[in-house]
Amino acid sequence: MDSSARLFNRERTLHQILGEGFDVMLWRRRNVTVGILFVTLAAWVVFERSGYTLLSLLASVFLLLFVILFLWAKAAAILNRAVNLGQKSYIVTGLEYRPPPPLPNLQLPEEMVNEVAACVRSRVNTLLSVSHDIAMGRDPKLFFKVAASLCVISVIGGCTDFLTLGYTTLVIVLTVPAIYEKYEDHIDRYSIMGYMEFRRLYARLDAECFSKIRKWILEKRKLN
Repeated sequence: MDSSARLFNRERTLHQILGEGFDVMLWRRRNVTVGILFVTLAAWVVFERSGYTLLSLLASVFLLLFVILFLWAKAAAILNRAVNLGQKSYIVTGLEYRPPPPLPNLQLPEEMVNEVAACVRSRVNTLLSVSHDIAMGRDPKLFFKVAASLCVISVIGGCTDFLTLGYTTLVIVLTVPAIYEKYEDHIDRYSIMGYMEFRRLYARLDAECFSKIRKWILEKRKLN
């Protein structure tokens, strides 16, 4: 077997296929990848071990944020008022001007909202069109693919919760491609060898077993 052979007869490497946009997945930006894994692990521990839910954690974080900003703004206003009074009465207070919290004007641009809405509308319409074709039996192959995928998701969902599944999926996405890229030649070589061995085994079973079954079925049909 050619040592340069690759899976699916491709001529490019995994990095060339994915492009530079997937450098994080391939650990080309190691600090970012490690940071994502660390933050995800911390979030999983917080949700899984502390008993927090996503809604309760978000509510607590926003409450703490609003309290800090509110106290910051009020303290800055009181200090600035004291500074102004000291300047008017020519009293040296030793206080300096304190700016309010540096919050930008939080508004969504209309153009961005329209672009997001158009993109979501297009994707939803495509999904609905495909779902309609599947439901009407126009694409049997796609129906069986979707049915098999939903069965797999149902089985996996019954074995674990959504949070653990999401964390496990992220770890797989950020580790398996990098490991494959590092040992690409070895994995491709052994995978192709396994595929060729499987084809030889299938050919032997077909000659010894499956062909006899097909012949027996055809004889039964002729007799009927």
